[in-house]
Amino acid sequence: MADGATLLCFPRGKKSDVACGDRVMVEQTSPGQGVISAIEARQTLLYRSDPFKQKLIAANVTQVIIVVATEPAFSDELISRCIVAAESQDIELLVVLNKCDLSERVPAASAALVQYETLGYRVVKLSATHDGARLLPYLADHLSLLIGQSGMGKSTLVNALVPDARAATREISEALNTGKHTTTHSRLYRLGTTSALIDSPGMTEFGLHHLSPEEIALAFLELRPLLGQCRFRNCRHDREPDCSVHAALRNGEINPRRYAAFRSLCAEIG
Repeated sequence: MADGATLLCFPRGKKSDVACGDRVMVEQTSPGQGVISAIEARQTLLYRSDPFKQKLIAANVTQVIIVVATEPAFSDELISRCIVAAESQDIELLVVLNKCDLSERVPAASAALVQYETLGYRVVKLSATHDGARLLPYLADHLSLLIGQSGMGKSTLVNALVPDARAATREISEALNTGKHTTTHSRLYRLGTTSALIDSPGMTEFGLHHLSPEEIALAFLELRPLLGQCRFRNCRHDREPDCSVHAALRNGEINPRRYAAFRSLCAEIG
């Protein structure tokens, strides 16, 4: 509220289209309570989608921070999907490799991220429990979204960056080598007047059915310069002759794992 008061607000009706990070108009209905009367125009909107539904993740984000860790193992495919989602919205991107205090596991995890560094994506290596504050300079003047699989240490990182956050953390399931879900909904933390951080629930999949094959291709930085150079205007960069993307792949100019991620996404949306 304009007077600095805090209201517990609810959307009108049963269905809510409000996302964490939205700027909204509210009307006070009783002491300490109100309703959301309108959502202001969004600069960006991140969401997941499958053939049947979509799930809002965050709005007005200016930076996506993909958090991975030296353990448990992280998914290359999920990283690629997060990158595509960010690139499709023109959002800056940062990859954080957490749990670097587990020194014997750092080389393998670092090697897996080289493909992204080669493309120009920033990678920061740290341990949330020891030097999480190293991330603070990267958050300045941004609304940043922490995203990634469960067990990567996002909540521990939030606690390091926002001392009074008290974000819930739990141990890794050794039997499954996966993280246990801790954050159940996205939450925004203020870091000052011009910066904020959103912690999102851990995820295992990131559907992008709302994007077209052309939008997916544009979201792969290494493909952008090649688009429009194929023999066929509607080339899908799959088995067509004289495809500029295939030529670059044969010449070693495109990482085969990145190309496989591109084709997987295109095949998924049909």
